Amino acid sequence: MLKDLVKANRSYRGYDESRRVTKEELMEMADCARLAASSVNQQPLQYYLAWEKDEVDRIQALTKWAKGLPELTLPHPHRCPTAFIVICQNTKRGESLARFQRDVGIVAQTILLAATEMGLGGCMIGNFGAGSVKEALSLPEYLAPMLIVAIGKPAETIVLEEIEDGESIAYYRDEQDVHHVPKRKLEDVVLDRSMLEH
Repeated sequence: MLKDLVKANRSYRGYDESRRVTKEELMEMADCARLAASSVNQQPLQYYLAWEKDEVDRIQALTKWAKGLPELTLPHPHRCPTAFIVICQNTKRGESLARFQRDVGIVAQTILLAATEMGLGGCMIGNFGAGSVKEALSLPEYLAPMLIVAIGKPAETIVLEEIEDGESIAYYRDEQDVHHVPKRKLEDVVLDRSMLEH
């Protein structure tokens, strides 16, 4: 069951805008995130939830998507997410932003797995101006936006493809706008003693 969730949890860049995400759904995702592991149990992260259309649109305008496909504008018009969770670090609880990067990754994946279980999906977005987001959301000085997680009902097809070692890992879109994601084979990512001896 977990493996099925992991497979379904892709970086979606197209959503059904008619399916609004509720505050209650975002609260459940944040609740899962707060239960995740944290370095020395410091728990410096807080979650800004955006589900109302005007605020979602404001955040969307500050994000940049799919750096690997510079020739495309994604999401396509009328295919934007209907909610965001902005993962912020409370510097009063933990001053070093670098120290808690792993916590950000852990909670972001937890949020997306929770969304997937709800029949939703999302995308981690690191390409944004932290200062602009902070200003747009009127965040206090001690809250640093670390990562933005888009949430919505996926409205695109993503295909995983196993590749041979040495083949391109660049994701791409075909003529039907299907998103293809190359994945290394299991034997190419697992290390054991017998492999290291050759």
